[in-house]
Amino acid sequence: LRQALSERVRPVLMLNKVDRALLELQLDPEEAYQSFARTIESVNVLITTYRDELLGDVQIEPSKGTACFGSGLHQWGFTIPKFAAIYATKFGMDVARLSEMLWGDHFFNPATKRWQNVPEADDGKKLKRGFAQFIMEPITQIFDCVMQNKRDKLEKIIASLGINLTAEDRALEGRPLLKKVMNRFIPAADSLLEMIVLQLPSPVVAQKYRVANLYTGPLDDECATAIRNCDPNGPLMLYVSKMVPSDKGRFFAFGRVFSGTVRTGQKVRIQGPNYVFGKKDDLFIKNIQRTVLMMGRTTEPVEDIPCGNTAGLVGVDQYISKSGTITTSDNAYNIATMKFSVSPVVRVAVEPKNMADLPKLVEGLKRLSKSDPCVQCTTSANGEHIVAGAGELHLEICLKDLRDDFTGIELKISDPVVSYSESVTAESSEVCLCKSPNKHNRIFMTAAPFKDGLAEEIEAGHIAPEQEAKARARDLAEKFEWDVSDARKIWCFGPDGRGPNLLVDMTKAVAYLNEVKDSFVGAFGWATREGALCDEQMRAIRFNVMDVVLHADAVHRGAGQIMPPVRRCLYAAQLTARPVLMEPIFLCDITTPQEAMGGIYACLNKRRGQVISEEQRPGTPLLQVKAYLPVMESFGFTADLRSHTSGQA
Repeated sequence: LRQALSERVRPVLMLNKVDRALLELQLDPEEAYQSFARTIESVNVLITTYRDELLGDVQIEPSKGTACFGSGLHQWGFTIPKFAAIYATKFGMDVARLSEMLWGDHFFNPATKRWQNVPEADDGKKLKRGFAQFIMEPITQIFDCVMQNKRDKLEKIIASLGINLTAEDRALEGRPLLKKVMNRFIPAADSLLEMIVLQLPSPVVAQKYRVANLYTGPLDDECATAIRNCDPNGPLMLYVSKMVPSDKGRFFAFGRVFSGTVRTGQKVRIQGPNYVFGKKDDLFIKNIQRTVLMMGRTTEPVEDIPCGNTAGLVGVDQYISKSGTITTSDNAYNIATMKFSVSPVVRVAVEPKNMADLPKLVEGLKRLSKSDPCVQCTTSANGEHIVAGAGELHLEICLKDLRDDFTGIELKISDPVVSYSESVTAESSEVCLCKSPNKHNRIFMTAAPFKDGLAEEIEAGHIAPEQEAKARARDLAEKFEWDVSDARKIWCFGPDGRGPNLLVDMTKAVAYLNEVKDSFVGAFGWATREGALCDEQMRAIRFNVMDVVLHADAVHRGAGQIMPPVRRCLYAAQLTARPVLMEPIFLCDITTPQEAMGGIYACLNKRRGQVISEEQRPGTPLLQVKAYLPVMESFGFTADLRSHTSGQA
């Protein structure tokens, strides 16, 4: 939700697993209302925290149809206006007015046939809330009739609601029958589609205020203007967000057309995520073989797709790995790459049970890597195939897809391994010197830790290599107290040219320095990818090049003479700056009754967990516990927690 709000995406809310509230927690209609209201309130608090003037008021209001209640597993769901439409003729009210009555403190008095705001009638009789009486009670009655097998009563309800069941459906019992009845009564697809169509803005409206988030170039050039106006006659701007596997080992590139029209056979520029305006890296000029509409599981070939729609493209999968920008304009910058709030920190090694299937596994890993933007598939130095995911559950889903959909072979999977990071906690105790193998060149360096928050800013893309140097220097000086002249002389980010480590040139008047800059950058990328402590990636370290002595003859200062000493010098600087190992940590949110607290503490203490807050949930006997849990200790945590608390947490 935070990510959606920061990207100016208007939210609507689906409250899932309502069936569990009725079947397992056995909540009565009023308790169910209170539970839903608390959930919606917590979402609205988060929305208010990230309020954006351009986005306007996006609070969730069930009476206006921005919240849907239902069960994804049983495929049923409803919005309040949907029930209001059913009752509108009975009450003789319009749908919008009745929707307001069906949420909040509105109670129906059957004696006076009027709505009122207090829960008691004039004669002191307790009244039921509109939501509980007219929405939750009918649903609860259906649940009760099905689960208690009250067939006669159920038949009456089915007949009165006009639900058509086949003879096969009527033969079912328990949950399968409940799923059929509820799905026919209030299908989730209808409610969700209605909510999306009526509540979310069209691309013509949304792109006006989202263009600043979408486009990385100047906001007054032809591409930005075409995106802002959602102009079908402007230059094509299409962002490919993911690759969808097709049955023939190829991929559909799935994305949204922001401006222009994409056509079959059209010649386009395919700009990958590493494309820099004016350069030719990560740029391909190719033809689109086919354009298709992605219709759920099926695809429909079409001649062209104008802006505002999502599209599937055939023939560009070998040029785009996960995401990219497709355009017809030579002056187009990239559309901003999606940032994910999680990173792949849990790794497993996979290998086929039968080594003859190795080529299938390699092909399957390529397809998995393309189809999921949050997964990383790499090959380690000793030849193992590594799959990295955002957590245990994500990794489990990825491995299931790899086994069932992408390879169809039996796999051997190692125990999960967690990625650590190396960092430093103080400035280097001395300036480190390293000589080149021929003893003609000397490099002097120190290391220092980042100020709090800088590594996160770099990872979020707020401070990036493509920024204008003066603007970046001003940011670093204001927010992180850097010296402006140092901030202007950042040579590179690392690893991979974008990571949260910096190499800063603090030398004065060194001859030939620019000629060896590429060697420094290469060595820096190499060293920050594999740190000195245990070959893990470095994080939040600033390396200062204090002085460089270079031989006058270019032959004696080639890459072979400069890269090894720079790498060794970086390691030495790290080791003299009080190095530490950082481990990834999950923030757990545990809801539990008071009596199960002992089990939670026992479970967390066993796994190096740290409780940071305990809060009573208003109006319930439940406590909400927030705790830090090392990712290394998180494997099997959910099952362990349930066994310690008898399934209550």
